Amino acid sequence: MKPLILLDVDGVLNPMGRPSLDFRRYLCTVEGVDYTVFLDPRHGRRLLELADSTGAELVWATTWEHHANDWIGPRIGLPELPVIPMTPAVPGEHGELFKTRHVAAYVGRRRFVWFDDQVWAEDEDHLRVRQGLHDFLLVHVDPEEGLTSRHLGMAHDWLTLTGFSQGS
Repeated sequence: MKPLILLDVDGVLNPMGRPSLDFRRYLCTVEGVDYTVFLDPRHGRRLLELADSTGAELVWATTWEHHANDWIGPRIGLPELPVIPMTPAVPGEHGELFKTRHVAAYVGRRRFVWFDDQVWAEDEDHLRVRQGLHDFLLVHVDPEEGLTSRHLGMAHDWLTLTGFSQGS
């Protein structure tokens, strides 16, 4: 089975800090609420290249859920992607992000890389100890800066090394 690359939007593709000139400003209306997002159109190409070079599948892991396919993907050049449902948003029991249980349920036993600005040691512990998962890489993205080439390189290296070691 293909490994997964899980993508968050806010803090990852839409940084909270002052974006560089490579980012474009967009106004999105989701369920009657206006949001301003800053997106770098190069992210789509880079993520597609990462998926292609590692044999992985891109998946939305964001509270934007299916709205990411409407508002985010088209602006950065991504096709429609599968979406991990994030509702209900029940708080974690041991300090883990509420999304972590949804991610665990979705990935099953597949290898995955997860780009998120809110993943920490508690999330790794929850996935390893409570869910019994071992083949994953959590990539904490600084929400002020967003996704960088360094993050993509970490994911590429991990997916490539774990792919060879597991005979994928």
